[in-house]
Amino acid sequence: MKFVVLTIFPEMINPFLESGMLRLAVERGIIDARALNIRDYADGKHRVTDDKPYGGGCGMVMKPEPLSRAIGAASEIAPTARRILLTPQGRPFDQAMAQYFAASDGLIFICGRYEGVDERICQEMVDDEVSIGDYVMTGGELAAMVIVDAVTRLLPGVLGGDESAEKDSFSGGLLEHAHYTRPSVFGGEGVPDVLMSGNHAEIEKWRRETSLIRTFLKRPDLLEKREFSREEKHVLTEWCRRIEELVG
Repeated sequence: MKFVVLTIFPEMINPFLESGMLRLAVERGIIDARALNIRDYADGKHRVTDDKPYGGGCGMVMKPEPLSRAIGAASEIAPTARRILLTPQGRPFDQAMAQYFAASDGLIFICGRYEGVDERICQEMVDDEVSIGDYVMTGGELAAMVIVDAVTRLLPGVLGGDESAEKDSFSGGLLEHAHYTRPSVFGGEGVPDVLMSGNHAEIEKWRRETSLIRTFLKRPDLLEKREFSREEKHVLTEWCRRIEELVG
């Protein structure tokens, strides 16, 4: 899979691509990831990529000519890649979108800066507008790195186990279950007995239950439109009954 990040700060992207999971994915040939400097496609001695907005107002706007050329160059590298503009106005990025992107041939990220990007680029050369949250950052570089990381780990051969990505938080619409490792006692707290039992069926049942309860406690919004299975309804009913007994 090919990733191309269009930015005026490639020095932010390259160390990320050369570290950890991303580096291994590149070395294994699973992904081809690179950053292109938008300034390389700008005119003039100073390679200017922004200008004042028509109609007045504060801030600067990224010029269409350098962006258009940079997008064209990226499309030569990844001809069938989706072109993603990273903007606070975009659709919220989530696990479902990560899975959708992971099934594509590649992604080209357009990292906005300043007050934004000339609207003609948005209308003519962008396939998706994506946001990683309802807040404003100085540029789209961090958002690009977030999406590259989330998508790459879903690609076959990237993670250590075939089921690792499938069992992550959000993959099944729930948060992931609780985890424990050595030592068996820490700070006076022990590991739940079921995890030490060797009974894999009971362990899996416990994990499903803790996943559901953790979601209920920490992210109840994820459950609002969920169609609960009979087992999940039973778990929540029993849990609520125990709480009622405790509070009297």
